[in-house]
Amino acid sequence: MKTGLYLHVPFCRSRCNYCDFNTYVGLNDLYEPYTRALQDEIRRGGQGQPAETIFFGGGTPSLLKPEWIGDLIRACRETFDMPANAEVTVECNPGTVDLPYLTGLRAQGVNRLSFGAQSADPAELKLLGREHAFADVGAAIAAARAAGFDSVNLDLIFGLPYQSLDTWKRTMDATLALGPDHVSLYALIIEQGTPMHDWVRRGDVPYPDPDAAADMYDHAEASMRAAGFTHYEISNWALPGRECAHNVIYWHNEPFFGFGAGAHSSSVQRRWWNARRPADYVGRIQRGESAEMGHEDIDAVTSRGETMMMGLRLLEEGVSLSAFAQRYGAPLEQYYAAELREGLRLGMLDITPDRVRLTERGHFLSNQALMLFVGGK
Repeated sequence: MKTGLYLHVPFCRSRCNYCDFNTYVGLNDLYEPYTRALQDEIRRGGQGQPAETIFFGGGTPSLLKPEWIGDLIRACRETFDMPANAEVTVECNPGTVDLPYLTGLRAQGVNRLSFGAQSADPAELKLLGREHAFADVGAAIAAARAAGFDSVNLDLIFGLPYQSLDTWKRTMDATLALGPDHVSLYALIIEQGTPMHDWVRRGDVPYPDPDAAADMYDHAEASMRAAGFTHYEISNWALPGRECAHNVIYWHNEPFFGFGAGAHSSSVQRRWWNARRPADYVGRIQRGESAEMGHEDIDAVTSRGETMMMGLRLLEEGVSLSAFAQRYGAPLEQYYAAELREGLRLGMLDITPDRVRLTERGHFLSNQALMLFVGGK
């Protein structure tokens, strides 16, 4: 099994209207002590175990100085057994970076960037509460290329209130014109506790149209295919060899260590999570205490179900029958015979001699297909 390292940076300049992540604004004074606490937690978290990837997520990791990110990368490499060419990703807000900053990241060992573009439409960016303009995305990619990055992802959100298929087509065209290596497309979810949820609840903003969102997804599939991208995961497209290795670890239901405020970890048999508030997290680490605030054990039934649900998200790869049998000691059909029959009957699953995958129909009904494997035996 492969293992990934996730480092959570919970700081933002402003809070987006749709975001329910564990992020905070106005905590600039905590940036450096938080970085040092992260280093300490990393060094306590491993004793030479192998790890293949590092992913800085947030929040806005690009608010940290390149040398601080470099310190964290070195802490990971000194604590875990990592290959020299390990994938090291940093999420960036396009409005927070320039060529000197990205050159600094590259010098510290970062080799992959992920920019939160979200939309090319000014009104949609305003609705989302994003600080940047789409021109900033183009400038950020140009700076990334100049700094030597050859693996760059763009995140987009579709299915927004007021969004039309025409504006989505323009966003897709503008995105592909920038020449990214990887694109992640996420349907907007109206999360409770966000400004967007309050607007929709009061009727100030219409609830997103699921049929329009389905049309947007269909257009994205066609556009990305024509541009030479492989649709390798339900929400992710990549040029050959540019798949996100870190996220593939999640989709294989393999172990990962999460460091930082509110970060989650999984050993496959056990899950645990850290204190959410940055000040609480820093205080616990500085006092020599564990940051862990809770955990749950993962039984075999849950593990098998999660392996199926996550693995089927990989559209080309699916779930390997031999790997499943080796992991769980018996063929997949011994656990899921009825579920496989139902998936076939509904036209959502494709079963070959070596793997189970979603059909094209299953792409559009993925939630229904994946729910077949909840519970199990």
